[in-house]
Amino acid sequence: MLIREATPGDWPAIWPFFQQIVNDGETFTYPSGLSESAARDLWTQTAPDRTVVAVDDAGTVLGTAKMNRNHQGNGSHIAGASYMVDPARSGRGVGRALCEYSIDWARTAGYRAMQFNAVVETNTNALKLYESLGFEVIGVLPEGFRHPTEGYVGLCILHLKL
Repeated sequence: MLIREATPGDWPAIWPFFQQIVNDGETFTYPSGLSESAARDLWTQTAPDRTVVAVDDAGTVLGTAKMNRNHQGNGSHIAGASYMVDPARSGRGVGRALCEYSIDWARTAGYRAMQFNAVVETNTNALKLYESLGFEVIGVLPEGFRHPTEGYVGLCILHLKL
Protein backbone atom coordinates (compact mmCIF):
# COMPACT_ATOMS: atom_id res chain seq x y z
CA MET A 1 0.00 0.00 0.00
CA LEU A 2 1.23 3.46 -0.90
CA ILE A 3 0.09 6.65 0.82
CA ARG A 4 0.48 9.73 -1.32
CA GLU A 5 -0.82 13.26 -1.75
CA ALA A 6 -4.35 13.23 -3.15
CA THR A 7 -4.82 14.76 -6.57
CA PRO A 8 -8.00 16.15 -8.14
CA GLY A 9 -8.10 12.95 -10.20
CA ASP A 10 -8.56 10.91 -7.00
CA TRP A 11 -11.83 12.57 -6.04
CA PRO A 12 -14.03 10.40 -8.32
CA ALA A 13 -12.73 7.35 -6.42
CA ILE A 14 -13.15 8.98 -2.99
CA TRP A 15 -16.63 10.41 -3.53
CA PRO A 16 -18.62 7.13 -3.61
CA PHE A 17 -17.34 5.86 -0.27
CA PHE A 18 -17.30 9.36 1.25
CA GLN A 19 -20.97 9.70 0.32
CA GLN A 20 -21.82 6.22 1.66
CA ILE A 21 -20.05 6.78 4.98
CA VAL A 22 -21.56 10.22 5.55
CA ASN A 23 -25.06 9.16 4.50
CA ASP A 24 -24.89 6.06 6.74
CA GLY A 25 -24.66 8.60 9.57
CA GLU A 26 -22.77 6.39 12.01
CA THR A 27 -19.33 7.97 12.32
CA PHE A 28 -19.09 11.56 11.02
CA THR A 29 -20.82 14.74 12.10
CA TYR A 30 -21.14 15.88 8.50
CA PRO A 31 -24.75 16.33 7.37
CA SER A 32 -26.19 13.63 5.13
CA GLY A 33 -27.08 14.66 1.63
CA LEU A 34 -24.00 16.80 1.10
CA SER A 35 -23.51 17.79 -2.51
CA GLU A 36 -20.40 16.45 -4.17
CA SER A 37 -18.85 19.91 -4.38
CA ALA A 38 -19.56 20.64 -0.69
CA ALA A 39 -18.05 17.29 0.27
CA ARG A 40 -14.95 17.93 -1.82
CA ASP A 41 -14.56 21.36 -0.20
CA LEU A 42 -14.84 19.81 3.29
CA TRP A 43 -12.36 17.04 2.62
CA THR A 44 -9.78 18.54 0.30
CA GLN A 45 -7.07 20.42 2.18
CA THR A 46 -4.47 22.81 0.82
CA ALA A 47 -0.91 23.35 2.06
CA PRO A 48 0.24 23.46 4.72
CA ASP A 49 -2.60 21.02 5.50
CA ARG A 50 -2.87 17.80 3.50
CA THR A 51 -5.25 15.30 1.99
CA VAL A 52 -3.78 11.92 1.13
CA VAL A 53 -4.97 8.65 -0.33
CA ALA A 54 -3.92 5.08 0.35
CA VAL A 55 -3.70 3.10 -2.88
CA ASP A 56 -2.93 -0.51 -3.70
CA ASP A 57 -0.44 -1.75 -6.32
CA ALA A 58 -3.04 -1.26 -9.07
CA GLY A 59 -3.62 2.37 -8.00
CA THR A 60 -7.07 1.70 -6.52
CA VAL A 61 -7.96 4.18 -3.78
CA LEU A 62 -8.51 2.23 -0.56
CA GLY A 63 -8.97 5.14 1.82
CA THR A 64 -8.16 8.76 2.47
CA ALA A 65 -7.13 11.09 5.26
CA LYS A 66 -7.18 14.80 5.78
CA MET A 67 -4.69 16.39 8.13
CA ASN A 68 -4.83 19.91 9.40
CA ARG A 69 -4.27 22.34 12.22
CA ASN A 70 -7.00 21.65 14.78
CA HIS A 71 -7.03 25.16 16.21
CA GLN A 72 -5.83 28.58 15.14
CA GLY A 73 -3.83 31.33 16.85
CA ASN A 74 -2.33 30.31 20.16
CA GLY A 75 -3.73 26.79 19.70
CA SER A 76 -2.24 26.27 16.25
CA HIS A 77 0.36 23.83 17.58
CA ILE A 78 -2.33 21.10 17.81
CA ALA A 79 -2.99 18.94 14.74
CA GLY A 80 -6.15 17.12 13.78
CA ALA A 81 -6.97 14.42 11.25
CA SER A 82 -9.91 12.51 9.83
CA TYR A 83 -9.95 9.20 8.01
CA MET A 84 -12.24 7.35 5.65
CA VAL A 85 -11.65 3.82 4.43
CA ASP A 86 -13.72 2.40 1.60
CA PRO A 87 -16.04 -0.06 3.43
CA ALA A 88 -15.44 -2.57 0.62
CA ARG A 89 -11.74 -2.51 1.54
CA SER A 90 -11.87 -2.51 5.33
CA GLY A 91 -9.90 -4.97 7.44
CA ARG A 92 -6.70 -4.54 5.41
CA GLY A 93 -4.86 -2.17 7.75
CA VAL A 94 -5.69 0.91 5.67
CA GLY A 95 -7.00 2.90 8.64
CA ARG A 96 -3.94 2.07 10.74
CA ALA A 97 -1.58 3.02 7.91
CA LEU A 98 -3.37 6.35 7.37
CA CYS A 99 -3.38 7.12 11.08
CA GLU A 100 0.33 6.29 11.45
CA TYR A 101 1.05 8.44 8.41
CA SER A 102 -0.83 11.40 9.90
CA ILE A 103 1.00 11.08 13.22
CA ASP A 104 4.34 11.15 11.36
CA TRP A 105 3.13 14.13 9.32
CA ALA A 106 2.16 16.03 12.47
CA ARG A 107 5.48 15.31 14.17
CA THR A 108 7.45 16.33 11.09
CA ALA A 109 5.39 19.50 10.72
CA GLY A 110 6.28 20.50 14.30
CA TYR A 111 2.93 20.00 16.01
CA ARG A 112 3.10 19.27 19.75
CA ALA A 113 -0.02 17.11 19.91
CA MET A 114 -2.95 15.71 17.97
CA GLN A 115 -6.58 16.06 19.00
CA PHE A 116 -9.57 14.26 17.59
CA ASN A 117 -12.66 16.31 18.36
CA ALA A 118 -15.52 13.93 17.69
CA VAL A 119 -15.03 10.16 17.66
CA VAL A 120 -18.43 8.52 18.05
CA GLU A 121 -18.31 6.23 21.07
CA THR A 122 -20.04 3.41 19.17
CA ASN A 123 -17.17 3.47 16.63
CA THR A 124 -15.30 0.94 18.74
CA ASN A 125 -12.95 -0.20 15.98
CA ALA A 126 -11.65 3.34 15.52
CA LEU A 127 -11.35 3.90 19.26
CA LYS A 128 -9.36 0.67 19.67
CA LEU A 129 -7.08 1.67 16.79
CA TYR A 130 -6.45 5.16 18.15
CA GLU A 131 -5.80 3.89 21.67
CA SER A 132 -3.36 1.27 20.30
CA LEU A 133 -1.42 4.15 18.73
CA GLY A 134 -1.22 6.03 22.03
CA PHE A 135 -4.25 8.32 21.91
CA GLU A 136 -6.15 8.83 25.15
CA VAL A 137 -9.82 9.64 25.57
CA ILE A 138 -9.69 12.90 27.53
CA GLY A 139 -13.40 13.57 27.57
CA VAL A 140 -16.80 12.58 26.26
CA LEU A 141 -19.57 14.92 25.20
CA PRO A 142 -22.63 13.02 26.49
CA GLU A 143 -25.30 12.47 23.85
CA GLY A 144 -23.27 14.59 21.43
CA PHE A 145 -24.13 12.40 18.44
CA ARG A 146 -27.50 11.18 17.17
CA HIS A 147 -26.73 7.69 15.87
CA PRO A 148 -29.29 6.33 13.39
CA THR A 149 -29.82 3.07 15.31
CA GLU A 150 -28.29 3.59 18.77
CA GLY A 151 -29.92 6.94 19.50
CA TYR A 152 -27.99 9.64 21.33
CA VAL A 153 -24.43 8.51 22.10
CA GLY A 154 -21.29 10.26 23.26
CA LEU A 155 -18.63 11.98 21.19
CA CYS A 156 -15.14 11.20 22.45
CA ILE A 157 -12.31 13.72 22.44
CA LEU A 158 -8.91 12.10 22.01
CA HIS A 159 -5.38 13.43 22.55
CA LEU A 160 -1.89 12.27 21.62
CA LYS A 161 1.22 14.10 22.82
CA LEU A 162 3.78 14.09 20.00
